Order: sequence, then C-alpha cells, then structure tokens
Amino acid sequence: MVTDVVARHRTPLAPATDTAAEIRTLPGGAGANAACWAARSAPGDVRLLGRVGTDAAAWHERALRRAGVRPLLVPDPDAATATVIALVDTSAERTFLTDSGAALRLSPADWTSGLLDGVARLHLSGYLFFADRSRETARRALRDARAAGVPVSVDPASAGFLDRLGAERFLSATEGAELLLPNADEARSLTGSTETTTAAAELSRRFPLVVVTLGAAGALLAEGGSVSARVAAPTVPPARRIDSTGAGDAFTGAFLAALIAGADPVRAAEAGCRAGAEAVTFVGGRPPAPGALPPPS
Repeated sequence: MVTDVVARHRTPLAPATDTAAEIRTLPGGAGANAACWAARSAPGDVRLLGRVGTDAAAWHERALRRAGVRPLLVPDPDAATATVIALVDTSAERTFLTDSGAALRLSPADWTSGLLDGVARLHLSGYLFFADRSRETARRALRDARAAGVPVSVDPASAGFLDRLGAERFLSATEGAELLLPNADEARSLTGSTETTTAAAELSRRFPLVVVTLGAAGALLAEGGSVSARVAAPTVPPARRIDSTGAGDAFTGAFLAALIAGADPVRAAEAGCRAGAEAVTFVGGRPPAPGALPPPS
C-alpha cells in the first residue's frame, strides 16, 4: 500500500527555486493498482494483502473497497504508510522518489496459507523481494501457492531496486513462479542483455511464461527460450498522454483477469495493452472510481 503524490510539471525542474506543478494525493502501490485494474476488468473476488501505516489505513481501505477489491490490510503501529512522489513531465514520463515505509514490513506472521482458499491465482509485487522480511513473506506465499496448485505471477517492479539487490538474488527468490511480468528495463536488468527480445527469451528459460511490457510499443511474450508473440498497443495521441504512473500495473491487472476468465496469453496481453493505453490518459495508477475520494486526513 502506497500513498502517491503525483506532481505534473510542464517545465523542467528548476533547482533552488519553484517549479509550477499540478499536485494530487492518490492511493497507489503496484500490487494495489494491479488489483484495482483486475477488479475493474473482470469483477469478482479480488483480494489484496498489504501492510499500511495506521496514519492512512482507513483511507486506503475505503479506496480499495470503492474499486471492488477486498482489502486484507495489516496496520503497522511503528511505520508510516509508504509514500511515493511521482514527478511527471510533459511527455507523461515519471520519476519516482520512494519511501517504502510500512509496505516492505509485511511479515511472515501476516501470511497464512488459508488466504489461498478459493484463489485462482496469486500475484506478488516485486517490491516485496527488496527487503529481508517481506522477501521471506513472499517466498512463503509462493511455496504455499505451489503446494496448493495455485499459479503464481511476479512483477519485478523496479529496475533501480533490482540493480541494488542483484539479478541472481531476485531470480532465485522468485523461482517457482510460472509467470514473470517485467518491463523492458527490468528484463534487461535481470539478464544483463542490451536487447529486450534476447532478455525476454533468456528469462523464459527460467519461467514458463514471460510477458515484457514495452509501453506504447505493446508487449512481447516468450516461452521455452524464444519469443512466441508480439502484441501491439492502441495508439494514444500525445495530447491525451497525461501520466504513465501505473500503466504497467494496469496491464498486469487486466492481463491476469483475462487469463482467469479463460483467455490465452496473447488475448490476455491485448487486454493488458488496452488497459495500459487507457491508464496514461488520467492522473494516478488506478482506474477512476465514482465520486471523489478526499485525501487522507
């Protein structure tokens, strides 16, 4: 769970003085965003386990319920809610300043295999693998899911954090997942390859299915050591591109919802690309919910 502060600036950042910007405080977090898009794409029982500071727990729970997601939030009495400042330029590209707060304090005590009852698929945010405690929790969830016959997907989440953790350490920790959903930068970071196609093919030797998102260029799918398909994304005119924050999460949520509904991976990727293209046309990482949600008090 993350509180996003999205600052859209139309001029370059001016050091040591003011830069005019439109600033919004919104609910976010990669896993939470993906859950909201999944619920919007195929309404059903979408559940989210996350850790949140007591400062904003009620606000985040209301936001998830409004989006059709069942919140399973663990209040953390000792850490504030994770916060990300997203600096978004005129091309809709974003740069993140991240305070992980309570998010990476998700502990093994917060997890129980009973959470998998009735679950068709488990999705793990890659951010969980970047801290010792949350990595142990994610690994336990992955093992329990495999034992229960529940397929697991992982979104690597951040090329910057991957570089600091180390590719092999991340790949070892996520071993057993049947689906990896990196973007192009993350795929290259995980393999050391400068070519996205080569990186996707290499990763598919470790994961049965790899889907690499390419932004406006769509996505490519790799299986068994080679690229098996390419999917184009709908064209979004530059004037409609507002904020790319959460576009990859939109892809993930819609892709997974389509898989659960019975689509093959290519059709699911097409659904993901449509959601990602829609996501860049408004501010924030989640689909708009009816009515305005006041910022946390």
